[in-house]
Amino acid sequence: MDMLRGPIWNQIPRFAFPVAATAILEQLFNASDIAVVGNFTGAERTVSVAAVGANSSIISLVVNLFIGIALGANVAIAHAVGRNDREEVQKTVHTSIVVALLGGILVTLAGELAAAPVLRLLQVPEDVFPPALLYLRIYLIGMPVILLYNFEAAIFRSVGETRTPLLALAFSGGLNVVLNLFFVIVLHMTVNGVAIATVISNGVSSVILYQKLRHSPREIRVSAGKLKIDGASLKRIFRIGLPAGIQSAVFSVANIVIQSSINSLGTVVMAASSAAYNIEVITYDILNSFSQACTTFVGQNYGAGQIKRCRKTLLLCILEGLITLVAAIALLLFFGRTLLSIFNSDPEVVSVGYVRLLTIMTAHVFSLLYEVMSGYLRGFGISLVPAVLTIIGVCGIRILWIQFVFPHSRTFQTIMNVYPISLSATAVMIFAAVMYYIYKHRREGRQKTDE
Repeated sequence: MDMLRGPIWNQIPRFAFPVAATAILEQLFNASDIAVVGNFTGAERTVSVAAVGANSSIISLVVNLFIGIALGANVAIAHAVGRNDREEVQKTVHTSIVVALLGGILVTLAGELAAAPVLRLLQVPEDVFPPALLYLRIYLIGMPVILLYNFEAAIFRSVGETRTPLLALAFSGGLNVVLNLFFVIVLHMTVNGVAIATVISNGVSSVILYQKLRHSPREIRVSAGKLKIDGASLKRIFRIGLPAGIQSAVFSVANIVIQSSINSLGTVVMAASSAAYNIEVITYDILNSFSQACTTFVGQNYGAGQIKRCRKTLLLCILEGLITLVAAIALLLFFGRTLLSIFNSDPEVVSVGYVRLLTIMTAHVFSLLYEVMSGYLRGFGISLVPAVLTIIGVCGIRILWIQFVFPHSRTFQTIMNVYPISLSATAVMIFAAVMYYIYKHRREGRQKTDE
C-alpha cells in the first residue's frame, strides 16, 4: 500500500478493515473459551465462565502494555519508510522481534509469581478462585508467543500490509476453536483445556508470521543472524511506544478496579459482565483500527514531510470511522440478547449483560474520537501527551468514581455510568491537544515560508 501518494479516502478502509477483522477474530476466538466452558462444563458452567472472565482485565493489562510498545515500533518503522531509510527499517524490525521475546519471558516469570496475590486483590470469590488461578497460570506460559505475534503484526502494518496478520490469525484461531472443543468435550477438561488451546494457537500464529517475515520484501525481511537489539532503534521504539504502553496498562489498572467492584456484586454479575465484554470489544476493535490507520498513514507522511496529507488523514479517519462504528453498534445491539445467550443462556445473566452492552457501546463514539486523535499525535511521534491526558481522563475519573460514587449506590448500572463520563471527558482533552499541535505546525510552516 502506497501511503505517500494517491487518494487517501479509499486506502484508509483497506488498511483499517483487515486490522479490525484481525482484532475481532482474535476476540471471537478468545470468546470461544467462554462459550465452550459456558455450554459444555455442566453444573460448573457459571463458575467456569466467571473464572475466565475474572482474568480478562489482568491479561489486558499485560498484553496492552506491549501492544503499546509494539505501536512504537510501528511508528518508528513508518517514519523510516517515509524517509526511505532502509537500514533504519531493518534495525528497528530486528530489535522489535527481540524485545517481544525477551518481554514475553519476563512477563511469564513475573506473572507466575504474582498470579495468586493479584486474583486475591481482585476479590475473586472463593468458588471461582481455583479455576481462575489455573487458567491464568497456563495463559501466562504463552506470553512470549502472544507478544511476538503482536510485534510481528505491527511490523507488517507499518508498511501497509494488514492482510497477512489477518490470515495467520484466521488459521490459528480456527485451530483454537477446534482444540477448545476437543479438550473440553472429548477430554472432559474445563478452564485448563481452553487455556492450553489458546497457548498452542498463539504459538502457531507467531510462527506463521515469523516465516512470512523471513520471505518478505527486503525492507522488512527478518534474518535470524540479525536478531539483536540496536540501541538507537530501541530508544525510538520506547520513546513512542512506552507512553502508549503505560497508558494502556494504567487503563487496564482502572478496569481492574472496576472488575473488583463487579466481582463484589456476585457470580451472576461477573458472568454477565464477562459475556458482554466479549461482544462490546468488537466495536472497540473497529474504532481502534481507524486509530491504527491514522497513526501509520500519518507516520509515513510525516517522515516524508507531507503535513497537509497528515491532517487530511485525521479528518477522513474520524468520518469513515464514525460511519462504520455507528452501523456496527446498531447491528450488535439489535442482536445483543441473542449473542449474550451464546455465552450463557441464564436469563438473569443475559439481562444484566445487555445493560453493559447498551451503556458501553454507545459510549464508544467518544472512544473513536479520542483514539483517532491520539493516533494522529502518535504518528508525529507525540506519544506522551495523549498518554497523560488519557490517564487523567479515563483512568483517573474511573478510579475516583469507584472510590467515591459506587459505595453510595452499589449497583451494576452505577459502575457502567462511569464509561460515557470518562470517555467524553478524555475526548474533549485530546481534541484541545490536537488543535494546539495543528496550530503549531501551521505557524512553523508559515515561518519557513517567510524565511
